[in-house]
Amino acid sequence: MSERNNEHPVQETLRVTMDEIRGMVDANTIIGRPIQCSNDTTVIPISKVSFGFASGGSDLPTKVAKDMFGGGGGAGVSISPIAFLVIMPNDVKLLQLSVNASTPNAIVNMVPDVMDKVTGFLAERQEKKAKAAAEAE
Repeated sequence: MSERNNEHPVQETLRVTMDEIRGMVDANTIIGRPIQCSNDTTVIPISKVSFGFASGGSDLPTKVAKDMFGGGGGAGVSISPIAFLVIMPNDVKLLQLSVNASTPNAIVNMVPDVMDKVTGFLAERQEKKAKAAAEAE
């Protein structure tokens, strides 16, 4: 046992490993800092963060009265950008990166853009009809 607070050395190993992970992963890693662009547009990156850690140790047999402990720990972090939140003066869009997107997800993500284009097309067509009717009179 460690002399410090009567805790086992493996507890200190776990504590250090978790403190290091905490230092690597914070809210700014997941929701990135806003990027100001021209024409009053702001882009905010959004990432997926995965992490894992392992730690372990063992008391070693010894003839010496002092504690003999061997241990270690390790951690891994994966950060993948998954989307960008684009804030424009009159609109907000979520642009997902679809590197590994399934077909249903890709279709659902395209629906708002398709609806905007169809609505624009129909409005343009109606405008042309109204203009033609006005000219005919």
